[in-house]
Amino acid sequence: MLLIRGTFKVSGGARPDGDTLPFIPDDVAEWKLVPGCRRILPAADGRAPVRLEAVDALETHYGTGEQERHQPLKFAHRAADELLTWLGFTHVQRHDDETVTTVPEQVPGYVLTRGTDVHGRCVALVGRRVPPAYSGYWIDVDEKRLQKTANPHLVASGLAYPTFYTGLPGFLRDALAAAAQAARAATTPEKRGLWADDVTLTGAKITGMSSLTAYNGAVILPKLFRRLKDYLELKPADPSLTCFPAFLAGAADTYRIPQRPKPITGLQHIVEISDGHTVRMTHHAEEIVFEEK
Repeated sequence: MLLIRGTFKVSGGARPDGDTLPFIPDDVAEWKLVPGCRRILPAADGRAPVRLEAVDALETHYGTGEQERHQPLKFAHRAADELLTWLGFTHVQRHDDETVTTVPEQVPGYVLTRGTDVHGRCVALVGRRVPPAYSGYWIDVDEKRLQKTANPHLVASGLAYPTFYTGLPGFLRDALAAAAQAARAATTPEKRGLWADDVTLTGAKITGMSSLTAYNGAVILPKLFRRLKDYLELKPADPSLTCFPAFLAGAADTYRIPQRPKPITGLQHIVEISDGHTVRMTHHAEEIVFEEK
């Protein structure tokens, strides 16, 4: 992975969540070294969003304008605050619009990246303080190096779901999967984090948008939330999920699961609907490996 040294600075109107935050390289020109389907276009101060590799926290803000929605904020905010605290921010104040102010205003750190996503965000492992090598160089990332980043910390804390793509080496996926399984099997709700309330596999009853967004709403895999939110907005007066499988087929997510040797297209193959309103997935998040786009 490509190592870039710099600072995390989340003030100035930034809206960091549990898996995305701004980063400014010490040498802004190093953004040009990051490969991917979309170029990184930094702001005037050099900052650009970094999306944590293999981590998906509950959404604090998804969508735009009047259609912006969030998942239950109890765990969404816990994940975001845990990420900032782990990086070295000693005080985080969150405002109603999800912007934050922090003390200190910025902290040193680094990213280890394979490239960008379709939104032009740098997808990376996120490290704190002094990096393990020189900035601007490609280095091998083993499990020991992985464990020094925030990504496995959030998964092991039970505050985020693992979400894998094919480009991440299998042995790193295995390490993150083991962390998720350990959190899910923890004996106390505090150690289990969101797994204590997760209903992705047991089933979430959806009677409207509030079923997904209320404080005590359904805690589900964020990718499933995003698909449900977009689906419900197509017909807000009718929350029936009868047509949701067809919607998932149209979204055409491509992925692999252990039982099937070939890629599968459409989440409808691993999502079940019952009574017209209850939705559940048939596989844990760590069993699904999405194809890179």
